Amino acid sequence: MPFNQAIPLDVILGATVLTCVAAFILGGLVKGTLGVGLPLLAVPLMSMAIPSPRAIGMVAVPVLLSNLWQMIDSRKIVQGWRRFWPLIAMQLISTILTVKFTLSLNEHEMNQMVAFSMLLALGLMVLKPTIKVEREGEKKASAIVGLVSGLLGGVSSLTGPVIITYLMALKLSREEFIGCISIIYLSSGLPLYGAMLYYGRMDLLDLSYSAMALIPMAVGLYIGKIIRNKMSETVFRYILYLYLLGMSIALLLRA
Repeated sequence: MPFNQAIPLDVILGATVLTCVAAFILGGLVKGTLGVGLPLLAVPLMSMAIPSPRAIGMVAVPVLLSNLWQMIDSRKIVQGWRRFWPLIAMQLISTILTVKFTLSLNEHEMNQMVAFSMLLALGLMVLKPTIKVEREGEKKASAIVGLVSGLLGGVSSLTGPVIITYLMALKLSREEFIGCISIIYLSSGLPLYGAMLYYGRMDLLDLSYSAMALIPMAVGLYIGKIIRNKMSETVFRYILYLYLLGMSIALLLRA
């Protein structure tokens, strides 16, 4: 093919589909290995092939269904809502306002937002900052975390590392942690995707594609379980860190 000849549309579409399928397989792989990380892997990779808002919308169904199932299975619904309602409320408000703000951003600016969110997430994952939250100051701290996570979620859907860092500081038991984080993730996902639908950042076609993404995600989950038994978590985390750093740089440099 001559250098100046346009690439056929079917080739472009095929490459886009393959990129999205690979993104969900990788996202499921990391979630199957570490228990978290689906949007963190899938959104930036898809943003290299499709607009960032569409990439965020594509993870809607897998994220909402997986967290709904975890929330019900944990049987911590009432306790979680009572304890973290300030976080959930502030997250709701800041998410909706942030999604509205992103309407004024072009694709390049959205990619930069996603990249900066990834770099923040990477910093939290690598540095693992230790913070101490007293029970009497927990509601105020929860509101602040909700504000920050809503801002990040509204532009990139990458709220995980902020929420995980905060919940680890509260020293929850394993079952409490899983139950509470699924409630918080679900409560952040509903306003995020609802606001995106309302403001036209995603549509029903995106949701149908998102439902189809359950299949490659399931493949990734299966592979992730195998890797969990074959590779040390330390080595896998270093590979994950390098991937996130590379994707952040690629998105920042992308015109």
